[in-house]
Amino acid sequence: MLLRLGRTPGHRLRMTDLAEAVSFSSGGFTRLADRMAKEGLIRRDPDPADRRAALAALTDKGAEALDRALTAQVRHLRSHVTGPLSSEDRRHLERILRTLCYANE
Repeated sequence: MLLRLGRTPGHRLRMTDLAEAVSFSSGGFTRLADRMAKEGLIRRDPDPADRRAALAALTDKGAEALDRALTAQVRHLRSHVTGPLSSEDRRHLERILRTLCYANE
């Protein structure tokens, strides 16, 4: 959730769109969003375009948590995934990952 919000312009999404983006059921998503809001990682804002809807917004604390998680993830990937590969193997892996990334666009 934090990553999706962090990559979204304005760092906020309608709750239903965010649930769909992270492939959660509505009940599971609501429970997770409740916990994250309680921890101060996200907040719920009213949607100015639809009074019935709410927006999930990334808080400063959530952005800091996302930054820490991404830093740890990059370190892990460099150590365990790309570190053991040769330069040529890394180029091939990058090409393959780009192909997979854009395959569904």
